[in-house]
Amino acid sequence: MKEVFSMWKSTKMVVLVALCAGLYAALLIPFKSIVLIPGITEVRPASALPVVMGLLFGPAGAWGSAIGNLIGDFFGSLGIGSIFGFVGNFMFAYIPYKVWDNMGLVNKNDREPDLKSGRKIWTFIVAALGGALGCALIIGWGLELLGMVPFAALGAIITLNNSIPSIVLGIPLLIVLYPRIKKWDLMWTDILPPEDMPKTGAAARMGSIIMYLGVMFGLLGGLAVAAGAAGQELFSFTGQAGEGTSVILVAGIGVAATFIGSFMQ
Repeated sequence: MKEVFSMWKSTKMVVLVALCAGLYAALLIPFKSIVLIPGITEVRPASALPVVMGLLFGPAGAWGSAIGNLIGDFFGSLGIGSIFGFVGNFMFAYIPYKVWDNMGLVNKNDREPDLKSGRKIWTFIVAALGGALGCALIIGWGLELLGMVPFAALGAIITLNNSIPSIVLGIPLLIVLYPRIKKWDLMWTDILPPEDMPKTGAAARMGSIIMYLGVMFGLLGGLAVAAGAAGQELFSFTGQAGEGTSVILVAGIGVAATFIGSFMQ
């Protein structure tokens, strides 16, 4: 994860952060009036961008996604929950490029995100779902913790709101953008010097797996508990307050695993 911080030494990467943030905000703001949960979330076709920005620009795409979402919040949904929105949207772009690089789903000798094979398209879908669900987990857990919005409602809405555009629109967008970004030498892997690149190898792969499983456990487990499928009896909690505590605990385990895995890479 060191590249997330060391990238700020590169002027070109900082410029990419600004460009990603500006583009993301510019596509978020016009849809702020199409509200799904007042003051919390809205229709978001801009969700096609974070995964693509992460794969092309790495940590610059992650910071740009987080900052762009925060800028968008100033136009109708700014509040304490924006802290979790910042982190969630950071992970929306961060998780995909880690999955792409470290989980061994693409050929180690050809990791360029050009989507020229079925295997790469499949890997893109896996990476996009990881980012979309990771964002939903963190924001849903955070706002449940704050007592603002139930995890089940927000987690489900953000999952759909993020995953559909990121896959349906993200695939053609990456196919179009990749050759140009590569030609202009703007791929993050071409910009950062070797000493600032993230870890590779078995530890990094294990970190990616833990991160991905943490996302899936936290979101799906939290939704299952919220639906009454498990949790209250398992943790000896009863009533509505007990249900909320169970959701926070189960989803929180997933959040913790997600960040532990992230710092291993």
